[in-house]
Amino acid sequence: MGMEYEIGLILAYGFGIALLYLAGYLLLAPMRVLGKFLVNSILGGVALVIINFLGDFLGFHVPLNFFSSIIVGFLGVPGVALLFLLEKMP
Repeated sequence: MGMEYEIGLILAYGFGIALLYLAGYLLLAPMRVLGKFLVNSILGGVALVIINFLGDFLGFHVPLNFFSSIIVGFLGVPGVALLFLLEKMP
């Protein structure tokens, strides 16, 4: 009877550890997406500032408004390139 109790206890601990791992993974996954969004936003914002700074000397400007901020936030540096191309289109 003692051996059955120990096996049940080991299985219960294993199941508990598996549940803790699953809960940690489910909480960590949205944080990765949030971190990626934050990095894209920062890199895109820096690229937008650099393009606008250089654009003052070369005669072009990408306006900073709500929509351009959303595009840069989601796409990052490719979003800045998209805004630049859209600004230069006739």
